[in-house]
Amino acid sequence: MEHITLNNGVKMPKLGLGVFQMSDTEVAEAVPAALDAGYRLIDTASRYYNERALGAALADSGVPREELFITTKLWFKDYGYAKTKQAFQVSLDNLGLDYLDLYLMHQPFGDYYGAWRAMEELLDEGRIRAIGVSNFYPDRYLDLVTHNRVVPAVNQRETHPFNQQTEMQELQSKYGTILQAWAPLAQGNPEVLTHPVLEGIAQVHGKTVPQVILRWLTQRDIALVVKSTRAERLRANLDVFGFELSDGEMTAIAGLDRGQPGAGFTHQDPRMLELLMRFE
Repeated sequence: MEHITLNNGVKMPKLGLGVFQMSDTEVAEAVPAALDAGYRLIDTASRYYNERALGAALADSGVPREELFITTKLWFKDYGYAKTKQAFQVSLDNLGLDYLDLYLMHQPFGDYYGAWRAMEELLDEGRIRAIGVSNFYPDRYLDLVTHNRVVPAVNQRETHPFNQQTEMQELQSKYGTILQAWAPLAQGNPEVLTHPVLEGIAQVHGKTVPQVILRWLTQRDIALVVKSTRAERLRANLDVFGFELSDGEMTAIAGLDRGQPGAGFTHQDPRMLELLMRFE
C-alpha cells in the first residue's frame, strides 16, 4: 500500500474502503474481507448509519488500532461549536474508538465556522489526528482556509475520468490540502467503465478498466475511497500499485474530462440542499 503525507505530517493510505450505502450486514462481511486483503483505511459517516456495525467489525478483526486509519464525517445539521463536540462523541462511541484518524465536515452548508473551531480543538487535544472537509467547492474551501487557523488536510470530492477536478486539485495544492476521490469509478457508470480509451489502456497492461482508473488517480497523487462488498473485487481494487501508466496514457485519460458529476447536479445547486434537508 502506498501512503500520502498530510499537511500535518500524518501518513494516510492512498486507497481505502468506503462503506456508503452498506447495510450493517454488508459492513460485517465486507470490512473483514477488506482488512484481510490489506486495506487499512475505512471511510464512513454519521449519516451512513453504519458506524456501530463498522466499530463491531473493527473490534472483532484483531488488527491493531495503530495500523488502522478510520475516517468519519460530521453531518451539516450537527454543525456549530457545541453540537459538533456532541456529534463527535456520538460517532466515537458508535465506532468504539478512543480517537479518529480523520474527521470531515460532510457538506458545505450551515455553521461550518463553528464546527471547524470545535474540530480544531479536538485536533489540538489529540482526539483526532487530522481534520478536513468533503464536497467543498473552491469558494467555500478558500473561505475556510483564509479565515481559520488550521488548513484542511483533506477535501473529498467526486473525482473520476468524467469529472477530474484538475482545477480543484491545483487550488488545494497551494495550501497543502490533499484531494481524496469519492465515487472514483463514477458510481459504476457503464459509459466510463466501457470507454474505448480506458479499455485500450487496460488491455495493454493486462488490467481491468477499474484498475486503470484507480491507478490513474494514485499517479495524480489523489487519495481515494472505493466501495465494494465482493472479496474478489476488493482484492482487485487494491492491486493497482504494481504497474504504471505512461505519460501518453495519462494524457489520453485527461482528455476524457467533462466536468460531469454522476449525480447530475452539484452542491452549488439549490436542489442539492433541498434534498439533503430531508435527512435528519
